[in-house]
Parts: sequence; C-alpha cells; structure tokens
Amino acid sequence: MKKILYCLIILSFSTTIAQNKPRIVVGIVVDQMRQEYLLRFSDKFSNDGFKRLLNEGFDYKNAHYNYVPTYTAPGHASIYTGTTPSNHGIIGNSWYSREKDLSIYCVSDPDQSGVGGSDANGKMSPKNLLSSTITDELMLTTNFRSKVVGVSIKDRGSVLPAGHNPTGAYWFDSKTGNFMTSTYYMDKLPSWVDQFNRKKLATKYLNNTWDTMHPIEEYVESTADDAPYEIAFKGKEEATFPYDLEDLAKSNGVGLIRSTPYGNSMVLDMAIAAIEGEKLGDDAITDFLAISFSSTDYIGHQFGANSIELEDTYLRLDLELKRLFDYLDENFNGSYTLFLTSDHGVVNVPSFLEDNKMVGGYLKKEDAARKLQEQIEVKLGKGDWISDVSNDQIFLNGEFIINKGLNFSEVSNVVKEIAVELDEIEDALTREEILNRNANHSFAKRIENGFHRKRSGDIANRLKPGYLTISAGYGVKGTSHGSGYTYDTHIPIIFYGIGVKKGSSVRQVSITDIAPTLSMILDISLPNASTGSPLKELFE
Repeated sequence: MKKILYCLIILSFSTTIAQNKPRIVVGIVVDQMRQEYLLRFSDKFSNDGFKRLLNEGFDYKNAHYNYVPTYTAPGHASIYTGTTPSNHGIIGNSWYSREKDLSIYCVSDPDQSGVGGSDANGKMSPKNLLSSTITDELMLTTNFRSKVVGVSIKDRGSVLPAGHNPTGAYWFDSKTGNFMTSTYYMDKLPSWVDQFNRKKLATKYLNNTWDTMHPIEEYVESTADDAPYEIAFKGKEEATFPYDLEDLAKSNGVGLIRSTPYGNSMVLDMAIAAIEGEKLGDDAITDFLAISFSSTDYIGHQFGANSIELEDTYLRLDLELKRLFDYLDENFNGSYTLFLTSDHGVVNVPSFLEDNKMVGGYLKKEDAARKLQEQIEVKLGKGDWISDVSNDQIFLNGEFIINKGLNFSEVSNVVKEIAVELDEIEDALTREEILNRNANHSFAKRIENGFHRKRSGDIANRLKPGYLTISAGYGVKGTSHGSGYTYDTHIPIIFYGIGVKKGSSVRQVSITDIAPTLSMILDISLPNASTGSPLKELFE
C-alpha cells in the first residue's frame, strides 16, 4: 500500500507540473510595429485581438531595443537569442564582408538549395547566427522530443526564430507563390505543406479588392488618402483606395500579396496548417510555433506610419489575431503561452515631418560618400581609403592604410571627425572607442551592443533624429528604420497564457528579456549567449 501511495503521489506531482507547462508556445512578431499603434488605433480594435492581450495578459508599455541597427534580421535574432548583435552576430539584414569584399545576406547559405520553391530563394540557413535560440534550448532540454516550426513571408523572419535544428522553417516564395524551405532542413516538403501549397491561397487572396474596412472618412488617426508621402504600386498612378489586386498582380506578380493585409492572413493560414500538420501541442511535451507577420513592414515602408493603408492593415491584423486566439482556445483548452512583440519600429516619413515643421531629413548615401572621400584626400592624400559604407558604418581599407605606413587608429579618428562634420550626422564612434566597452551614454551603449568585433565596420555614425539614409533614386516617399531613437526602439512586449498573470508595467525593459523569461516559464536552459533578464513582474 505504501508503494502504491508513493506512486500515486509522484504521478499527481508530475501531472501538476505538466499541467503548469503549456502544450504549445506561440511567438508572434509583428514586423515594424511601434508600441504606440496599440494606442492610436485602439478605438477601432475589436475586444478579442490586441485588446484581449492588453486586458488579459501582461503588457510591458516601455519596452525597447537596446542596440542599433534596428532592422528585421537582428531584431528576430535578438528576440529569440536573448542577446544583441555583439554576441549573436546578425548585425543587419546584410553586411559587408572584408574577407569576401562583398555584401553578405543574413541567412544566405550558398551550400543549400531551395525545396518547394525557386532555388535562388532557397539558399538559406541559420549558419550566420552565432548563438543559440530559445527554440534551440527547448529542443536540447527535451532531447529533441519537442517540435519547433517557424512561419513567415520573409525567410529571415522564419529561419532565425526557428533556430539551428527545428522541425521546419518555411517562408513565402514570391516567384512561385508557395511556402518553401531549404535543403538545410529537409530534402522534400512534408505532405501537409504540399497540400497547403496546392490551395494557391496567394492567388486566391489577390482576387480581392483591397478597400478600407470602415468608411474612409472615419480614419481620422491617419493622414488623407492622397498624401504625397506614399509610394504607389506599379500599375497604379496614385497610392489611393481602392486597390484592384487582381489587376495589380498583372504588373507586380504574386509577390504583391506581401504588400497587402492578405499577406498576414496567408501566414496565419500556414501557421494553423503547421499546427495541424505537425500535430503541435498534441502531447505533454511543449512545442513552439514562431510566427512573423511581415506585411505590416512592407506596407509601412511603402505608405508610411501615418497612412490609412497602414491603419487598415492593423485593423485587419486585429481580426486575424482573434482568429488565432479562437483557434488556440478551441484546440488547446487554455494550455498555451504566447508573446507578441516587434522586430523594430519606424520613423515617420521624413518629408512629412519636414512639411509639418517637425525635425526630419535625409542623408544621401552617395553624396555623403563623395564628400567623405574628398575631405579624406584633402587631409590624407589621394587613395582608396574606404572599402564600403553600409548600415551607417564606414569600413576602411585596412590593407591600403597599412601599406601607406599609417597608423590605423589615427586614420580612423580623422575619418570620424570628417563624418561628424556632415550636417546630417549627430555623432560617430571609432572601432577602438566601441571595443573599449566603456560607454556611459545610452546611444553609445546601443552602438556597442550592436557592434560585432569581426563583422562590423570601423566608424559607426549616428544620424540626427528623424533622419534617414537614402540611396540614389530612392526619393522622399516611403520610410524606413534602423536608428536608436524611440520611434525605432519602442515596441510592444505582451505575454499571455499559462504562467502569465494579468497586469502591466512602465518599467523600461529590453527586447533581450523575452528569451530568458520564456526559459523561466518553461523551466528550460537559457540561450547560451543570453544577456537579458527574466521579466520579474511575471514571477512576483
């Protein structure tokens, strides 16, 4: 009897532990979402999407990125590794390689081939990611009994969150309209992905006309529909509603769906298909689904943060979140944990800021490079001094400088002083200053956190607030991101579900705190280079 009683106690204890662990974790990244969108569009949100998270989850109202540059790839990498580019190595969407003297894409891998889509869009893997992810640690802790799936329109929005050895990572192929993967993960698509692709949902969604959900005059939170700051679709002269997507697809191809709200709908369709196809959450061993909604970023870039197009996209995404939550409720009976965040924010279109007497402007990349070269030659003589300028960093030609018999540190300081003389640049730091790791200024610290010793440049520039670097032909319509200013760093972090209490906090927290928080909720190992801290309010 004692042995039977002992076994019953152990079984009861084990069952209690299992019940306190979610059957599935769902990570939601809304690409380019500023935290203030939760407030600005609140009156038009339903009660069952974003507001459900705010009312029933835990909302960190003052969450920020703690490094620059604030781009998609480093953002996703930092969310899932719990550390910054100085450690995980993803310093941009692309970066200049000194060794190869060319630009490297964040998840490119020429040794891989496409599976289920075009070969060129399939040469991808996480090999450039130098540290482990929370999804890696879940796999390691459970001896690979967990399942991990990443889904996104963007390859980098799926590859980086899914980690180094997931069950699968899938992204949208704009050439075929399929969700695809690479040979890094598998040699052929699972049958459930094939079945999904046969539905040709991208084409079906593009049979719609995109018009506003509400009467257009009710979109008082946004600028007029015919604002001059928006980039029109190819095949349409003006960036105004309605958008005949079937007609526009003739000029833009099936990839047009990325720049419509229906791109988010299609990603959610694929995410639900992944749950069912892989049987995620079917047992007591926690699984992980990483979803990244990319269309908000495409639309934000094209139309700007103040556009009706962007507002309408978020109102539609709100309903997609309701669809996701309803599905999770029905299929997991509350046994799930999720978080929602973003990979970066965005600056208001600088020309819009200028027209409204706000601070903003443009640094023209080619003009700046020419001025730099001219002034360097005035001070140091003619020569090939600069190898590359990218991600607001200057890569000096070290071999040329050494062959000239000059001190690299002194040359760096000369170039730095020339750079800060440009009207659009607020400040700059040399490699030596950054690697001293003694910054006591928040902006300098963000540069430090985003600087990788082996991959980053030699001078890091900080533009003035409200400014963007643009290349020739880009023009002053549309917008972007990348800075350490609040419009780019201030993003939502909301937790919901098992292990999460209701509430909110205005304490400043960092994007790198998400992964270690999940480690504590799931009782699994921390990502190996994690520098963030668990969000203590969830455990008090």
